[in-house]
Amino acid sequence: MIRKLYILVIFQFIASCNYFKPEAKPEAIARVGDSYLYKTDITDLIPAGTSKEDSLVIVRNFIDRWASQKLLINKAEINLSEAKKAEFNTLIKQYKNDLYTKAYIEEIVKQSVDTLISEQELKKYYNENKENFRTNGTLVRLRYINLPKDHPKFSTIRSKFLDFRKSDQKFWATYQLQFKNSALNDSVWVAMNEIYRKLPFVTPENREAYMSAGASFQKPEGKDIYLVKVINVIDKNQVSPYSYLKPTLQQVILNRRKLELIKKFEKEITDDAIKDNKYEIYK
Repeated sequence: MIRKLYILVIFQFIASCNYFKPEAKPEAIARVGDSYLYKTDITDLIPAGTSKEDSLVIVRNFIDRWASQKLLINKAEINLSEAKKAEFNTLIKQYKNDLYTKAYIEEIVKQSVDTLISEQELKKYYNENKENFRTNGTLVRLRYINLPKDHPKFSTIRSKFLDFRKSDQKFWATYQLQFKNSALNDSVWVAMNEIYRKLPFVTPENREAYMSAGASFQKPEGKDIYLVKVINVIDKNQVSPYSYLKPTLQQVILNRRKLELIKKFEKEITDDAIKDNKYEIYK
């Protein structure tokens, strides 16, 4: 009797140990066949601050989409031909290979490519290739101001606008905030579509009347007035100016460096594999 009691106590002790407890399973919230959706799968589904009613709708919609997808996959696996499934499996493997290699190469490029491009290199590339960079439309350099006609400093603003001087920077810094709209940096080339947006009285039909090199004018628009000074105009299919192309040139040179780096890396990794006897072609 004592022996039996001793065995019973030992058994209860062993059963109570955490080591022998069965591992807790995640709580399932839906099932399709042998596939389960668990609470942990929707942990980050609900944005903070969402009401209880909206949360229920979001969760239910997610579960329904999950179930529909599982049911469709099950049906597809049953009804698609073996040849079609083999074709898709090949595509899936290729897609996985492409994703892995693309991500790895991008990481190598990010760590290795030199992103600093000198002004000298940019201008050299521009001079050698500028015939390949022609304008798709008209480009304009201009400055303009849109302000009320009754602005108390209108005469002074108009005078300084026409006789534009670097020494007036403080003046413009003070008054530009009072304008309804303005662009005073006339060294920047702007596409014609941007002009139509900023100067609504200019249209494709009348643009030649307004947009000519050296033109200056004022255009009343209701209670407001536009002051405009056109510095230069470049027509469609002309060589694009360097300053306008500069951001594009930087990207072109950077992309070329990346391609050269990728080719070099691919060659090195192949050469190393041949050297280490990890790659060979059987004749």
